[in-house]
Amino acid sequence: MTDAFGALAHPVRRKLLELLMAGPRTAGDLAAQFELSRPAVAEHLKVLRDAALVRDRAEGRERHYSLDGAPLAEVNDWLHPFEEYWRPRLRALAEVAEDLEGSDE
Repeated sequence: MTDAFGALAHPVRRKLLELLMAGPRTAGDLAAQFELSRPAVAEHLKVLRDAALVRDRAEGRERHYSLDGAPLAEVNDWLHPFEEYWRPRLRALAEVAEDLEGSDE
């Protein structure tokens, strides 16, 4: 799970996971979604693969990546006990935002 936290720490890798939520995609298609070089995106995919967050398979000359949700479930299980600390803060933040929105009218 430590690898999963490290992999999730980078915004490009989080975006790659979000893209893969819709289904498998080729490395080239994923790379096209970023203003990064293909080798840079490939390195991020390698980190995700090493953390077991994605799987890849070769099909001809292309690599196809898909999401592996098992490590994410472990992260969720670890984070769940901390919900009691951040849920009230999010509720309070939402109330403040609603109050500010109401004062603009």
